[in-house]
Amino acid sequence: MLGDTMTLLSLLGRIMRYFLLRPETLFLLCISLALWSYFFHTDEVKTIVKSSRDAVKMVKGKVAEIMQNDKFGGLDVLDAEFSKTWELKSNNVAVYAIQGRREHMEDRFEVLTDLLNKSHPSIFGIFDGHGGEAAAEYVKTHLPEVLKQQLQVYEKEKENSLLSYQSILEQQILNVDKQMLDKLSASYDEAGTTCLVALLSDKELTVANVGDSRGVLCDKDGNAIPLSHDHKPYQLKERKRIKRAGGFISFNGSWRVQGILAMSRSLGDYPLKNLNVLIPDPDVLTFDLDKLQPEFMILASDGLWDAFSNEEAVRFIKERLDEPHFGAKSIVLQSFYRGCPDNITVMVVKFKKRSAKAAEQ
Repeated sequence: MLGDTMTLLSLLGRIMRYFLLRPETLFLLCISLALWSYFFHTDEVKTIVKSSRDAVKMVKGKVAEIMQNDKFGGLDVLDAEFSKTWELKSNNVAVYAIQGRREHMEDRFEVLTDLLNKSHPSIFGIFDGHGGEAAAEYVKTHLPEVLKQQLQVYEKEKENSLLSYQSILEQQILNVDKQMLDKLSASYDEAGTTCLVALLSDKELTVANVGDSRGVLCDKDGNAIPLSHDHKPYQLKERKRIKRAGGFISFNGSWRVQGILAMSRSLGDYPLKNLNVLIPDPDVLTFDLDKLQPEFMILASDGLWDAFSNEEAVRFIKERLDEPHFGAKSIVLQSFYRGCPDNITVMVVKFKKRSAKAAEQ
């Protein structure tokens, strides 16, 4: 009798495992429980679903409001989030800069032109500060002005001068760094900054870079031409130099010099300069405008390049050159929407169309 009972229980167990534990049975059971809970007993579930629907409606409404305010951004909606938003529009250049998600606005920019008298090449600068605003503010205030003075002298004596745009850029960048180090170290201010400066003359574009702000040019065929190369600690050349100086790089979210700075060259940063692991030496590149037949160039702090590649940025701006800020405002706000946590500053410079005859010469 006991054996028959055990046999019956074993059979029932097999039947339950076969029917109740099958995936489709469990799925139907879960669906039934959810429907029963929603329709008969749990107001909490209904509240959650209703709140989710309301949230979706609210987001759709906000997006519609933003798109209505501006073709790609609605700065009016975002102004409350940015305690510092700077813009410039003049002739062939436009700049848009936002503080974004950072506590402080450490980006700076400058534009010095003399299109009427052409006493010097046009000067465009992007300076992305870190560790405070002092370094970027100092370079923005002093470097473009001293470059202007030196270039005016050079233009008058060009035929007999041993200097060039490249040598003037390099010399003045190093001079400003030395002067700033003396000033900031005296007050124990450890701030530093990148330095990206472009000189635009009739036939030539000369670009100097220190750090990881970046320039890119759109040529006549729509290609993205790099105007600068980032100075990063993980690059072989930079890594070897840092090691020879007795320094090291380590990974802390990104590769950093002495575990601190995410770039291998900068202006300022006197503690790392004192260790000789950080240098201010710019890379200077020159571009033939007649050969490239450029349409525009983008100069920007790394906030943009965290969200856009060179090629993507060129395509984005090319489609928006007819906008009031030549697309600079749109791409800055798009970088913010993509989650960029940094200050974002973008400068777009449109080039005048060059005749075929000039290109042949």
